[in-house]
Amino acid sequence: MTFEQTSFPHEEGIIYLAEGGTETEVMYRHGHQLREFAMFELLNKPDAVSDMKDMYRRYLDVAAKHECAALMAGFDYRASPDWGEKLGYSREGLREMQHKCIDFLREVSTPYKSQLPRIAIAGCIGPRGDAYSLNKSITSEEAEEYHATQMETLKECGVDLVWAATLNNIPEAVGVSRAAAGVGLPVNISFTLDSTHKLKSGPSLKEAIEATDELAGDARPDSYGINCSHPLEFEPALEPGDWTNRIRSLRPNAAKMDKVSLCRLDHIEEGDPEELGQMMGDLARRYPHIDVWGGCCGTWDKHFDRIAHYVQEARRDVSRMHFLV
Repeated sequence: MTFEQTSFPHEEGIIYLAEGGTETEVMYRHGHQLREFAMFELLNKPDAVSDMKDMYRRYLDVAAKHECAALMAGFDYRASPDWGEKLGYSREGLREMQHKCIDFLREVSTPYKSQLPRIAIAGCIGPRGDAYSLNKSITSEEAEEYHATQMETLKECGVDLVWAATLNNIPEAVGVSRAAAGVGLPVNISFTLDSTHKLKSGPSLKEAIEATDELAGDARPDSYGINCSHPLEFEPALEPGDWTNRIRSLRPNAAKMDKVSLCRLDHIEEGDPEELGQMMGDLARRYPHIDVWGGCCGTWDKHFDRIAHYVQEARRDVSRMHFLV
């Protein structure tokens, strides 16, 4: 297969604010039930659509307040063949729902075009299996074939980027990267780490990024990220080295609680938004090249406000230091 090299461009002075725990917000704040954690089905329910429009307006208001660009991901985390089959959707039915996801994001963000420096739309791809348990049986070839279906639809939708969220193993990351390159889309591979500061499948973050780059070859991803982990889980994984320059996105959970315990709760665990914002600001000083900041489980507008505030403050401090030098 011929791979097309594509990228999601860095722009000087642009910080992207991504959204956060859409599933936890819509379930626990608004009371909508999700089958198999699938958000896209709510687009067929007018009351849920109304609530989601309100959610996204609050998010976009924060982005505008802090002069951030917006990077908005779709609700298609579960819109892949195996999960779709569990939910009773055909391939064509999933395709229609993916288009609805991206159309929703474009519609809700249109009024903000004059208020934000840029609005980018991402499709969201989740793992074939459970993000929080081992999935060693999948090979990179199987992952490439499996995720190609969703990638082809996202290409039709004209997204700017694919966000591959909560991956926990190297073969699937390689396969997703190849599937994205096969249709000419840039992809951000976002790993999730546990309390051992590693992927559930065993490798360190450094090992996972370096191995994925090597094995994917010409199809290596545009960038990497971390999501669905609190900074206490992922910060120790940021070992010194040039490899960290491949990390472009940080989207933490709100709470320090481990993910398995979080999944058993029947309410949002918001943690401390101020503390989380300060922690992300500290990371922004250490890694000034990172330009996508957002959240994951338990986070929404109050967390975005603090994260955007401290990240922008850190960027100004870094700029002043460079000017003085």
